[in-house]
Parts: sequence; structure tokens; C-alpha cells
Amino acid sequence: MTTAFVLSGGGNLGAVQVGMLLALSDRGIVPDLLVGTSAGAINATYLAAGPSPARVRALARVWSQVRRSDVFPTSPRATWQALRGHSSAVLDPSPLRRLLAAQLPFRRLEDAPWPVAVVATEVTTGQKVVLTRGDAVDAVLASAAIPAVFPPVSLEGHTLMDGGVVDNAPVSVARRLGAERIYVLPTGYACALTAPPGSALGMALHAVSVAVQRRLVDEVADLQGRVDLRVAPPLCPVTVGPTDFSQTDALIDRARRSTLRWLDRPLPADQAALLGLHEHVAPVAGARGSAGVEPLAHERRQVATGGGERVEIGVDERLRPVAQRRSGVGMHVDDDGVSAGGDRCS
Repeated sequence: MTTAFVLSGGGNLGAVQVGMLLALSDRGIVPDLLVGTSAGAINATYLAAGPSPARVRALARVWSQVRRSDVFPTSPRATWQALRGHSSAVLDPSPLRRLLAAQLPFRRLEDAPWPVAVVATEVTTGQKVVLTRGDAVDAVLASAAIPAVFPPVSLEGHTLMDGGVVDNAPVSVARRLGAERIYVLPTGYACALTAPPGSALGMALHAVSVAVQRRLVDEVADLQGRVDLRVAPPLCPVTVGPTDFSQTDALIDRARRSTLRWLDRPLPADQAALLGLHEHVAPVAGARGSAGVEPLAHERRQVATGGGERVEIGVDERLRPVAQRRSGVGMHVDDDGVSAGGDRCS
């Protein structure tokens, strides 16, 4: 049975996924392929070097060392340039590019020892773009290019931004690539902040995380019961602000313990209910500055969102469906996708 890990976006809460990956590794669960969006693309691509327990532990160490300036370096000059219309984003992606280049042991996605697909969004059309070939760092930067926060990335004739805009947890992509059992690792969102984020950057990042969570709820609700889907419950409550990397170790440890408990229990009938937007009915005791507090009762409500068309840039032969390998087409096209021409993007 082909097993896929689908890793959603979530900024600094990508650390939650690392705890989930440690738990899966503890139980001997290994993916045959990896699919990631935004922060999930960073984790998926790193793991594509070989999802061994040692590699997962190494990923945890990388996250433990990351600081805000490595990912979200702010500068008055860059902000002023963006406000004057001289730049499409308020942050310089160079520090993140350097971090990725230092950590990824392969240059191109198709060279990864483990099959990996990275999801981005075409800026001008809003179409989903699935990358399985090409420069690995550029692909991940495109998938993580949060609109207005990071500039879009030009790749293979496309201008790309954060994949979470159209598909934060690309379960459908894993299905089309042949996965029969799919583990979804959502980062969740900061559901128990004591106050709204105090900076423009923090507010933008929080707004994106809430918006993409809505899309994930719908996709899980639609697919559960029709595919062997296993959605690891995101942490709740989460009080960590969107630019705060100081609580990474606590988030990893808490997610590992939570996921181990989940793996030992039967799957709930409605996994989408684990993901719904909600509010906490009472203040969280000790919440300020703590990532390890216990969950309180909260109210959940399901919501609906829309989607977009899908384009694939390039095809790693390990991920190309059998029918497509036979036809020689360079891009995968199906009922909800569009072809941009195989020769141009292969």
C-alpha cells in the first residue's frame, strides 16, 4: 500500500509537524512519497533526503536553532519600499534561501532520494501548481512565498506564490500521485491568543493561517470515507504568536506526545471536526508565554471555502501516474487541472 505524508503550511507552527513526524517515526510509519505546502514544503523537502528516524531528529534540531531573523527578517527600508509600491513584499527572502540551501543535500527535486511534490499557486491565474522537478530551493521558496510578506518566485515561466492560498494540505495531489493511505499533518493555527497580533506582519501571517485552515476543513470533510485518510489532530490550545520561534522545542515535544496518543486510538468518524475554527470559552490558565498548557473546552464550527484549478510543472518519473508515463505527457492533466504544455514545463 502506497503511503503519503501530506504536510500543510503554517509558518512557525511547522514545528508542530516535526513533533508529529517524530511520533510517526517512533511507530515505524514511513512514507512512500511526500507532499508539502509552504512550511510543510520545507519539512517535506528536507525529509525527502530519506525519512529515517535520524533524519527526522535532525529536522527537529534545525527547527530548534531557527530564529525569527532566519525566516522573517524585518527592516524599515524594505517596509518603506513596499509601502511606496517599489516592492511586492515587505520581507527579504534571502535569509530563508540561505537556510534552505544549507540544509537541503540535493539541488533539484527529482534528485531527492524520496519522491516529493511541492505545491504553489500561480499568481496571475490562481491555479494550483504542483512541482516535482526543478530547483529545490526555488520550489520551496515559491511554495512558502506568503503574499505581500515574501515576493513571488519566477519558475519555469510561471510566477508563483504560497501554495496555501489554494491548497494548504494537498490531499488531492497525493491521491493523484497514487497514494492509497494518506497521513495529513496539519500545523493548526494560533487558536488561543490572548490578544490579536500587535504588528502588521503578525496580523498578516495570522490571517493567512486562519484562511488556509478553512480550506483544509472542507477538503478533509469531502474526502474522509472515500480514501484511507488519517488526520493527525493539531495542537489546541496554541498561544504562540505567528512570528515567535522561542517556543519551538515545547511545540515539538507537545505535538510528539499528542500524536503518539492519537496513533494508539481508533480514528474518529469525523476527522474534519478536529480542524474546525473555534473559540475558547474561557481564558487559558497560564497561556501567556506557554506552549504546554492543557486544552480547555472550546466551540467548533465548520466553514466552507473555494478552490482553484491545478497546473503541474514537470513530473518526477517516480510520481508520474502509469497512464501518463505511457502517453509521454509532460504535465498531469485531469478533471480539475489544466495543461500549460508538457514541453515547456518538463
